[in-house]
Amino acid sequence: MISIIIPVLNEESALPATLQRIFAQQTDAADYEVIAVDGGSTDGTADIVAREPRVALQVAKTGRARQMNAGARAAGGDWLLFLHADTLLPDDALQTIAALPVNVQAGGFTHRFSGSARGLRLVSWLHNFRCRRTRVFYGDQAMFVRRQLFFELGMFPDEPILEDLLFGEKLAAATRPMMLDSAVITDSRKFEQKGVWLSLMRVLLILISHELRLPITSRRFFANVR
Repeated sequence: MISIIIPVLNEESALPATLQRIFAQQTDAADYEVIAVDGGSTDGTADIVAREPRVALQVAKTGRARQMNAGARAAGGDWLLFLHADTLLPDDALQTIAALPVNVQAGGFTHRFSGSARGLRLVSWLHNFRCRRTRVFYGDQAMFVRRQLFFELGMFPDEPILEDLLFGEKLAAATRPMMLDSAVITDSRKFEQKGVWLSLMRVLLILISHELRLPITSRRFFANVR
């Protein structure tokens, strides 16, 4: 079974489309469950989940790592698929994961943004190029990992930012994650509201700082945009 774990915080606008894409999946060969982990929403997010019997609601302290770890502990699937609330799965996502051979322990998807601006396409291209070379996935690529390996690696580190990158590095050191050709589509709202080119520069600065083990100076980039 595939456990789809969605950390949510004030996602009443984006969550319905994300759930609709999950429920539209071709799932003849893929049993799945959906777990939404709320980190203290003050909008209608919890109500959306409560009205949907196909989604189990969990509650955790605010923080994407904490929320995803709580969802993983509640999950019953062999596969754990971590999906951001503003990211749409490709139509064949669950069937593709279910059909992977037993030697594949982890992976993620190619990335696209919902917007059509040239800068957004460049960001995704750089994103995918880096991932193909390093096999280190970001959270918005809908990372999936075998349950046993996830817990063996200690789950997501309890950090306020870059928890996906830090876990992805551990994952790439332990196995060879598979990058699937089909693409997830992430809402481009943050890049568009903060400025596409300025956001690209901030992302590059964050990555360089991480690689050089320098303090992350662009933490405001990680603030919620709804």
